[in-house]
Amino acid sequence: MESPEDRSQDKCQLLSVVVDDDESVRESLPDLLKVFGFAARAFSSAREFLSSDCVDETSCLILDIAMPGMSGPELQLELKRRGKQIPIIFITAQRNETIRTQVLKQGAAGVLLKPFSDTALLAAIKTALQADNGYAVKSIQ
Repeated sequence: MESPEDRSQDKCQLLSVVVDDDESVRESLPDLLKVFGFAARAFSSAREFLSSDCVDETSCLILDIAMPGMSGPELQLELKRRGKQIPIIFITAQRNETIRTQVLKQGAAGVLLKPFSDTALLAAIKTALQADNGYAVKSIQ
């Protein structure tokens, strides 16, 4: 049986990046994203992501809201300031409607409350890529 990596060898793999200070999220989400057929990287902080060579290659950013140092919403604004239009899906354990509304107004593609299902994450990614970048959803899986 062919793996998602094998199926995607003939097309450019979209890079999904996870930025979360929680080590368990950084370890598990990239594996799940690879099962979905994406290339994946993980970073422990917004600053680490910004200093990486991945910023210009990122197709979708999965971003925690509450992190030490630069928060997810602050990273969202910094990317906008730099002219980077990366679709962002926020993930959070905080049920704060004010922050949710704020990040959506600033252009986030979605907000998922932890814990979320694999299905919910994949649906959010597909929606983000289709709406913000014009990628064909069927090319993702």
